[in-house]
Amino acid sequence: MEHGVNDIDALVREEKRLTAVESHSEAWAEGLSAGIEPEIIAEAALETAFGEMLRANGETSALALLDRMREKVIAGAFEPERWRH
Repeated sequence: MEHGVNDIDALVREEKRLTAVESHSEAWAEGLSAGIEPEIIAEAALETAFGEMLRANGETSALALLDRMREKVIAGAFEPERWRH
């Protein structure tokens, strides 16, 4: 089966996303085992992510990410029964 450039780009992006999820899951577990509350871990992760987005891509990009995440929350994408890696 032959893949187009867009298909290959999508596969590479998904592989990167899965690797990032794995890395973040490991960091989350380490934080929990160190006795850090989930809310503190989450806030630190979000602050780091948005700080990096601002530095790398500017305010517009960071706000667009925030809007996408807000829409996912509203749509229920993070509810336990729907959450998958």
